[in-house]
Amino acid sequence: MSERIERPAGHGRSADVPGGADGGLLRADARAVLEGWAAPTPREGLLREDFLEHLRLHADGMYRECVPGHLTATTAVLSHDGEQVLLTLHGKAKMWFPMGGHCEAGDLSLAGVALREATEESGISGLRLLPGPLALDRHRVWCHPPFSHHLDVEYGAVAPAGAEAVISEESLDLRWFPVDEIPDPTDEITRQLARRAREVLRSG
Repeated sequence: MSERIERPAGHGRSADVPGGADGGLLRADARAVLEGWAAPTPREGLLREDFLEHLRLHADGMYRECVPGHLTATTAVLSHDGEQVLLTLHGKAKMWFPMGGHCEAGDLSLAGVALREATEESGISGLRLLPGPLALDRHRVWCHPPFSHHLDVEYGAVAPAGAEAVISEESLDLRWFPVDEIPDPTDEITRQLARRAREVLRSG
């Protein structure tokens, strides 16, 4: 999922924002979130700067229509006690990942995108979003051939006790795993996000 940091090439501004007035509010929220976020690692500090520069250069930078890349939101959904994380077996990558996806028209905040995607992909209502973001990551995708980038802002959420997940059409499988025993195929970014979410839950 993750890749080495590459500085984005300069591109002109887009004339229209796909989300209309709401798109401007979403972009403003993303800038405020990133500007106020204390990066836990030097790598994520550089990513934070890159994400902000991307938003400065691209009026449509929140949406998949932005060809060089676009912000996305990912959420590690934890069990009520924080001991397990719910992961989806991604249909294209064939790897275990957290819930996540693109911003859509009508979205007003990154936290709202994170919660919406987690709810849609887990089938669990009543998720509680943890204070965040918890992490940043950038990974190559194929929204626009030959490739584009997801500029991923990552959160954690907690499911109600006894919650039952419902698999969506976007996933090959959906399972709970112990936070410290996430199996392959996955990546260290996924394991890191689950651990950070558990730490925030325990500290709260």
